[in-house]
Amino acid sequence: MTLRAPPDERDLDSLRSFGVVNLDKPPGPSAHQVAAWIRDATGQDRVAHGGTLDPKVTGCLPVLLGDAARMAQVFDDAVKEYVTVLELHDQAPADIADIVAEFETDIYQKPPRKSAVKRQLRTRRIHALDILERGDRRLLLRVRCASGTYIRKLCHDIGLAAGTGAHMGDLRRTATGSFDDASLSTMHDLFDALAFAEDGDESNLREIIQPAERALVHLPRVTIAPSAAREVAEGAPVYAPGVIEVGPATVGDATPETDSQVVCVTPDDAAVCLGTLVGDPDAEQGVIVELDRVLV
Repeated sequence: MTLRAPPDERDLDSLRSFGVVNLDKPPGPSAHQVAAWIRDATGQDRVAHGGTLDPKVTGCLPVLLGDAARMAQVFDDAVKEYVTVLELHDQAPADIADIVAEFETDIYQKPPRKSAVKRQLRTRRIHALDILERGDRRLLLRVRCASGTYIRKLCHDIGLAAGTGAHMGDLRRTATGSFDDASLSTMHDLFDALAFAEDGDESNLREIIQPAERALVHLPRVTIAPSAAREVAEGAPVYAPGVIEVGPATVGDATPETDSQVVCVTPDDAAVCLGTLVGDPDAEQGVIVELDRVLV
């Protein structure tokens, strides 16, 4: 089989069939509906998005195109960041900053009744919780939290702790894993770029559709030989003779450890598979990476 070209050397068809769009989701449609529109516009059989957003919520929604949809699992545990308006039901107490700071920890939450997941008490980590602006009855909060955190419930609980009651106002997601709001593209940007590309101007579309490897920069990397990559494409695990190098993630501090998720790439940085590191990378024989998702 033919392996993919290096990420920076792919034609537009290759980008559409193995790419990612850092979408600025508009208010109104669900994340699922937005993904369906992009699927139809780009001519792909499959797309997937990186973390559900309710219809009214806007912001960072990575959308994986074509074969890249197979790796949507990489967003399952991705840290999310939001900016939200906390609407207090009375004047903020003098110690409101201290009250908010108490929630920067592990918190307990039960999914709401309308949630698609089982309603049982679970723990979620609030990595950072900052007051950006403050009014008499409103706080603008930035929340950096574990995946699956319910911001509406967090706002409700802060209101209880403040003794005033509170609810969530506007909500916008500003980051999903390694994607943030510094490079967002709107639906209009994407559809205009697709039209320009039809007329021969590919420049805008190449800025909006990034190689799918962009969604994997947070994972430790295992570089494998092209011959090993071809065997992986047929469903074989990565054996020791096929391993060239094992190294840390491109972005972040993730290092390869036994039982950790890794991305296997060819020497020219084309993604081959997601897998689990199960063997010693320095071994001369045996299985080093068990396959989770084949990406070629």
